[in-house]
Amino acid sequence: MINPMTVPERRGLSRPAAMGWIILVFLAAALACPFWGPTSVNWTAAFSGTGSDAQVFLDIRVPRVAMALLTGASLSVAGVAFQALLGNPLADPFTLGVAGGSSLGAVAALLLLPSLSAQFTGTVPLAAFLGGLASVALVYGLARAARGPETGAPLSPAALLLAGITVNYFFNALILLAFYAVDFSRSTSLMRWILGGLDVADRSALAPAFWPSAAAFLALWLLSPALNLLSGGEEIARSKGVNLRATILWTFLAASVLTSSVTAFTGPIGFIGLMVPHAARKFLGHDHRWLLPGSALLGGAFLALADTAARTWFAPAELPVAALTALLGGPFFLFLLFRQFQNKVS
Repeated sequence: MINPMTVPERRGLSRPAAMGWIILVFLAAALACPFWGPTSVNWTAAFSGTGSDAQVFLDIRVPRVAMALLTGASLSVAGVAFQALLGNPLADPFTLGVAGGSSLGAVAALLLLPSLSAQFTGTVPLAAFLGGLASVALVYGLARAARGPETGAPLSPAALLLAGITVNYFFNALILLAFYAVDFSRSTSLMRWILGGLDVADRSALAPAFWPSAAAFLALWLLSPALNLLSGGEEIARSKGVNLRATILWTFLAASVLTSSVTAFTGPIGFIGLMVPHAARKFLGHDHRWLLPGSALLGGAFLALADTAARTWFAPAELPVAALTALLGGPFFLFLLFRQFQNKVS
């Protein structure tokens, strides 16, 4: 594990300069992505606010890009939090099973409480949050049990990954079972919980996803000094006066809220929380006061660009963005796993 307080100063761009470039990348993606799509748009008619061109641009593309920015930011920040908390660079909402648990909770609400889900928009996000919280508690408990009696020993990466992947596959199997058990009309609505994507994003989903994510991000940013110490190990954090129980509890809750609040609307989109934090550390270092907002901006820009490519390159068909992130994230995960084994051997 790395203690951000003992890492030497970075070379190259200063943190403010690097953050400035990251902000520019985020703004460029946010402004440019709505203008790209599989269908041509008359921009004069679109900006007039009337007609089908305006509907395509303002009611479909803009909300979709906004949801991509929010989803990428939330999953990236959740990945930073889990990696700091567990001391494992391979931790992210997907590999820990949080995304699968959130998806299962959302599917259960849609199938078991259809009238309540239709009447109260917060039912599905709440069910997704409870599913994500249950899965991460299970994975974390298994990893701690495998750690042994030494309180200062790091969590076992092997136990963490095995538990997370197993829980994720189990929850996905339950979702598939539900998919084949319901009628065709209802199974179509469940498809996005299997594939993961932003094709159903609309204005009504933005506020219910944004406010819980914003509150969770603020909580994690306030916890960033404690996360800096915790990244160096529980013993170091305890010696510096960090309340470990409160820090672990609130970090897990906040990361679960970040994951479930967007997964409730998009389904599982994997590997964002794995790839983006590692890229952000190259520019901003390991200080979570910079890493958290930097990862949020980079993650939002990355997912917006990935979704734009997924809906444009294969037109008129549309590739689920989760498939594209898996194509990129799978090799990256194997690279990190191989490097971790090399470091352990050396």
